[in-house]
Amino acid sequence: MPLPTRRIGKDSVSEIGFGAMGLSAFYGGVPSDEERLKILDTVFAEGCTFWDTADIYGDSEALLGKWFQRSGRRNQIFLSTKFGFTVEGANNTPEYMRSRITNSLKLLRTNRIDLYFAHRVNRETPIEQTIRAMAELIKEGKVRYLGLSEVSADTLRRAHAVHPIAAVQVEYSPLTLDIEQIGLLQACRELGVAVIAYSPLGRGMLTGAIRKNSDFDADDLRRYIPKYSQENFPKLLEVIDFLAELGNKHQATPGQITLAWLLAQGPDIIPIPGTKNVKYLRENLGATKIKLSAKEVVAIRKLVEKADLGGYERYPVGFNDDLHVDTVMELN
Repeated sequence: MPLPTRRIGKDSVSEIGFGAMGLSAFYGGVPSDEERLKILDTVFAEGCTFWDTADIYGDSEALLGKWFQRSGRRNQIFLSTKFGFTVEGANNTPEYMRSRITNSLKLLRTNRIDLYFAHRVNRETPIEQTIRAMAELIKEGKVRYLGLSEVSADTLRRAHAVHPIAAVQVEYSPLTLDIEQIGLLQACRELGVAVIAYSPLGRGMLTGAIRKNSDFDADDLRRYIPKYSQENFPKLLEVIDFLAELGNKHQATPGQITLAWLLAQGPDIIPIPGTKNVKYLRENLGATKIKLSAKEVVAIRKLVEKADLGGYERYPVGFNDDLHVDTVMELN
């Protein structure tokens, strides 16, 4: 069944996409290939045709490549992937990009990427240099649209002046409103740039499934994120329980209310929740049927502002330095 659509560039994509990271990395144990391929079968069957991955997400690109080969449905998926986020820090030099696009195309078993993101931006590489190199990939037919992730408003404007940017990917949920507070959302709207909201469920926190920090597995990234420390859980639970209360009114889950709230922020917002569970996948996509009243949308925002969780770092120590980056200016 097709889902409602939103726009990226000239393309229509499902209004909720699928973030593939959690199938392969960072959120505890990884299921078998066969289990994960069946999940992707369901993602497609449920009408979700916008899939997002990255070269740093474990075997995610290879997994999607296997699915494309097995299903023969590559042309029915709007595919985005990313380069430039490394354990040594951001690297978006033209040379590095060239090596990564070659590898991504090979792993994904495709000859083109619909939307190619610079995953993180290095301060020492002028954004103009990066975008010119990425634009060459469009001329070569390897990429259709360009995107940026976790950049500043100024960097977006400079990039867009070199070549149109189709989308910006940023963490965006009731618990993370940075995009609104640093002028990035305003810049996206002025330029006609779609906003791809990753971790729209607050990295799963807003589903209500996690009630304390120790519920996370030892190898789960979220266990080490300051925002989700045990001391913050009373405030988090206040938000989660309110979402559950609204959910009862709408016959929906807290996660569905969260996604409905995000969709209500504007027609240019496209959330990409991920999951390893078919039940939660269907719940996520079902959020497109829920319409919150203006009063309910405001009530959620007021409660989140009262909880005051915005000042806490949203990545483990050492991974926050590459967020909202301004690059050096290009020398003429």
